[in-house]
Amino acid sequence: MKRVRIEGAELSVCSNCAKYGTELPGAAKSPAAPASRATGYTQASVPQARRSRDLFDQLGGDLVEDYADQIRNARLKLGISQKDLALAMMEKELLIKKIEKGELIPEEDVRKKIEKELGIKLIEDSSLESLDIHQSKMTTTMGDVIKIKKVKR
Repeated sequence: MKRVRIEGAELSVCSNCAKYGTELPGAAKSPAAPASRATGYTQASVPQARRSRDLFDQLGGDLVEDYADQIRNARLKLGISQKDLALAMMEKELLIKKIEKGELIPEEDVRKKIEKELGIKLIEDSSLESLDIHQSKMTTTMGDVIKIKKVKR
C-alpha cells in the first residue's frame, strides 16, 4: 500500500492506483495508524468526507431545464429581492443567487421551499411523457415475431 494524494485527499492505495495521484513522502501507513498523540483519534475514526450523492436519485421527476429562469421570473413577478426570498426560506442569499444563475441545482428541500414561496413547479410531470409513448403508433418488432425454442438435453 502506498500513501497518495488524489484530488486533495490523502489515500492508501495499491501500487497500480498510485499512478493516479502524487505519492506522499514518508513510509506507507496502515489505515488504522494513529493520526497524532494530541488528538487521540485513529485514522479510521476520523470522519470521512461525505460521498457525493446523486441528486437525480432523490427527485420524483426531472427538474425543468430552465429552472433558473423560472425562479428568477417568478421572484421578479412577486416583486421581491433575492435577499427577501432567502429570508422567507430561511436560506442564504448566496444560495439563491447561485440557483438563479444556474450554477447550482437546488436540493429537494430547497426546491420545495422555492416552489412554496414562489408558487411554481420545478419538476416535470413524467406521467405526460408516458401517455405520449403509449398513444404513439406501436410497430411490430422482430422480438414480437420470433419464438425461441429451448433444446431439451
